[in-house]
Amino acid sequence: MEDKLVTLAILTYSKAQILQHILKNEDIESYIHNVNLIQPIVSSGVRLRIKESDLPRALKIVESSEWLSDISKSKDNEADKEKRRKVLVPVDFSDYSLKACELGFNFAKEFGAEVVLLHAYFSPIYASSLPYGDVFNYQNQIAEEESMKDMIQIVHKELNILSDKIKEKVKIGEFPDVKYTCLLREGIPEEEILRYSKDNSPIITIMGTRGKDQKDIDLIGSVTAEIIDRSHTSVLAIPEKTPFSSFKSVKKIAFVTNFDQRDLIAFDNLMNAFKPFDFSVSFIHLAEVKDTWNEIKLAGIKDYFQKQYPDLKIFYDVVMEDNILSNFDKYISEKNIDVISITSYRRNIFARLFNPSIARKMIFHTDTPLLVIK
Repeated sequence: MEDKLVTLAILTYSKAQILQHILKNEDIESYIHNVNLIQPIVSSGVRLRIKESDLPRALKIVESSEWLSDISKSKDNEADKEKRRKVLVPVDFSDYSLKACELGFNFAKEFGAEVVLLHAYFSPIYASSLPYGDVFNYQNQIAEEESMKDMIQIVHKELNILSDKIKEKVKIGEFPDVKYTCLLREGIPEEEILRYSKDNSPIITIMGTRGKDQKDIDLIGSVTAEIIDRSHTSVLAIPEKTPFSSFKSVKKIAFVTNFDQRDLIAFDNLMNAFKPFDFSVSFIHLAEVKDTWNEIKLAGIKDYFQKQYPDLKIFYDVVMEDNILSNFDKYISEKNIDVISITSYRRNIFARLFNPSIARKMIFHTDTPLLVIK
């Protein structure tokens, strides 16, 4: 007598396709029901059904995967929906992505938070002409695969490999033992990262970048630049060769200011968000011409915050924009700056720093992380 079909999971059409392919590799037949034949890609609530005799084996396959186990959990449990403190780390399986994981785990340890490792893959159903940055450029390799199934298989395998690496680093003490979750999402990477950030309000988003001496790359990746520009939460961009593995090692932060009232608010946000850490701050103004008034205003900002934070060591300086790349790099080197901090609300400062002709050289010229405060 033929086996009865049972529902293994109710998923979006794209997620059902992924799981169906994985089951097929394990010689388990599955069937997708309730598909919207007009627009199957955007269909939701399809049922993935299998033979009842295959159910125990299929459940083991689902539970053995870091991200597939997540889709089998009930989404109706209000306790699970409760906002937990999270550190979001978008990953792409590169070495600099692993560096971001290291910072993310140590950061989460300080705040008693959970790490969320999010990978968004770009499937062939989207236009291939959309720009990519260095953060997710491994997609070029996948684009050469014969089919979407090959891509899904690679993505699934790579995420599990990353998870195994992290487990090993936790085991030997390189990473702290904190709770972490792997998430896999299909879509445009920056949109999926922003959507998660909007829905879950992580403490911070930490993204890895290539670092210095890299050629023929845009800024810090179009994805990272987009997240920095549009995210409503703070973003920390970490070059691969950043010398420290924990924010506890950060001793000097350069805070770029344009003397706007919102800079004061952003600085307060910085101090409140990073209370567990001990560092000094240098207020930096990027000036086109020498102007004594700039130094007067910087001194005023210093005095204002010295009263607000009496135990904080505060300095100030002006960096000329006549040759901003060498001047800023020289300042960072001479003052031993560990992190550059900036706000993203004003396009005039932000655009100057993130103009590809300037920022590519400035950011990649050093291994100095960039912290964007919201």
